Amino acid sequence: MPERQLAVVVLAAGQGTRMKSSTPKVLHRLAGLPLIQHVLETAGALQPDHLVTVVRHERDLVVASVLDTAPHALVVDQDDVPGTGRAVEQAVEALPAEFTGDVVVVSADVPFLDHATLEALLDQHRSASASATLLSAVLPDATGYGRVVRRDSGDVDRIVEHKDATDDERAVREINSGTYAFTVAALRTHLPRIGSANAQNEKYVTDMVGLLTGAGEVVGARAIDETWRLEGINDRVQLAAAARRLNDRIVEHWQREGVSIVDPQTTWIDRDVSLSPDVELLPGTQLRGATYVAAGAVVGPDTTLVDTEVGEGATVKRTDATLAVIGARASVGPFAYLRPNTLLSADGKIGTFVETKNVQIGEGSKVPHLSYVGDTEVGEGSNIGAGTITANYDGVHKHRTEVGSHVRTGSHNVFVAPVRIGDGAYTGAGTIVRKDVPAGALALSIAPQRNASGWVEANRPGSAAAEAAARAERTTD
Repeated sequence: MPERQLAVVVLAAGQGTRMKSSTPKVLHRLAGLPLIQHVLETAGALQPDHLVTVVRHERDLVVASVLDTAPHALVVDQDDVPGTGRAVEQAVEALPAEFTGDVVVVSADVPFLDHATLEALLDQHRSASASATLLSAVLPDATGYGRVVRRDSGDVDRIVEHKDATDDERAVREINSGTYAFTVAALRTHLPRIGSANAQNEKYVTDMVGLLTGAGEVVGARAIDETWRLEGINDRVQLAAAARRLNDRIVEHWQREGVSIVDPQTTWIDRDVSLSPDVELLPGTQLRGATYVAAGAVVGPDTTLVDTEVGEGATVKRTDATLAVIGARASVGPFAYLRPNTLLSADGKIGTFVETKNVQIGEGSKVPHLSYVGDTEVGEGSNIGAGTITANYDGVHKHRTEVGSHVRTGSHNVFVAPVRIGDGAYTGAGTIVRKDVPAGALALSIAPQRNASGWVEANRPGSAAAEAAARAERTTD
């Protein structure tokens, strides 16, 4: 027998009012990814013939995220009829008429549901020749969940939503997860029969269970022990709890891969981060996006890296970096701010209270202290003096500064771009460089110092400074 066709329907039309957010609930992030992306990737792992996502609230934002993750997904807009039953009905209507397989239904706000759980659900559904099979779990407190009501025989009879349940039904602790496998034939036959005579005035897909059992068709339930996999995200409290759970698993994974994490409770690692063995992460470290850290590097404490690459043996301390590359054995921080397109080559240094943006700093070159370096290229083995500023913006356009190799610039310099400082050149302290400096030259912009004797006593009489000056004069005399 050939493998039966499969469609997966992802329900993402809800507004998520309990999140109280201008951002659609399914686009809130967990470990760096939107909730819906976690679900779409799990759905895609089943290799369905059709992947359908039903949208409504903020549909353009949601669709953009869907297609970014699953470009071949079929997007269906839910109409004004509310409820999951209507959402599934419209998804089924969008499937080809010749589709005769199974339909797995999942919710876009259940990010921990994994491929193995869905595979097991589908296997049970098919082996039992069931018209429907639902994922269930037994919870100590089932408040808020739909209850799985069984017959005396133990067979599934129906699902009752919490708001519609009687006291006896609310005492049931087996809950419906909102994840199902159906035959498409059962959906096509019974979905149009679902009404909206309930507390929410919605068409519930859960009503399919009662309709199918009433028609004498087989309905199964698969209870799972890892009940946390079925937890949905409805508000920010649940989102934070889910983030902690997932982060704990990510941290443990990297620890088992040879990464030293001093304080797991204050270390946050996004799902797409990649770490090598013998990396050390110190307390207060956040690694986000597609950050990569090579072997032997030490990151932290109190450091945030976003889409940043850290080379072997590098040290990054109390630093905020985005879209930056830090070379092998390089040193960054403390209190450094690396903005996008910062490239620090091997053995280089970006030091204390330094901000960089769109710069390339050559091998062994250093920007040690209290500087802003933007739109700049620095050669090899150069040292940028403390308090240096590249004046890269003229109010209309950005301009570049070029610093050659083995250059030594003095403290408190300003480089007024566009300007080039040649290889081996020096600049004096306090220099404002407005024109190119030839290789090997010394650039100075120093006015003669003039001392106005007696100025303090004449202009600040009676002050502490004037009295101190007078005492000094008497001592000298």
